[in-house]
Amino acid sequence: MDLTVLVVPRCPHAPLLRERLSLALGEPADAAVTWREITDTADAERLGMHGSPTLLINGTDPLAPPGQPASLSCRVGPLPTVEQLRALLAEARGGGAG
Repeated sequence: MDLTVLVVPRCPHAPLLRERLSLALGEPADAAVTWREITDTADAERLGMHGSPTLLINGTDPLAPPGQPASLSCRVGPLPTVEQLRALLAEARGGGAG
């Protein structure tokens, strides 16, 4: 499973996502997370960033509404909870949400 987080510089939401993702992955973490700082619109579009922070699971943002355009901005709406992240990770592993 490939996990990447796309953030803008000094994203105020990044520390909370980092904490929640760490809790969702458990100790020791069963997957590595790559953090990438994005500073231009072309990279945001190419990588599929839908606001900062964007969590990509296997290259896709599972939290982006269908048809939402890429954006070099702050993410709109609340960050996923630890439970929501666990469910997304389980689905990506092929194990469902349970």
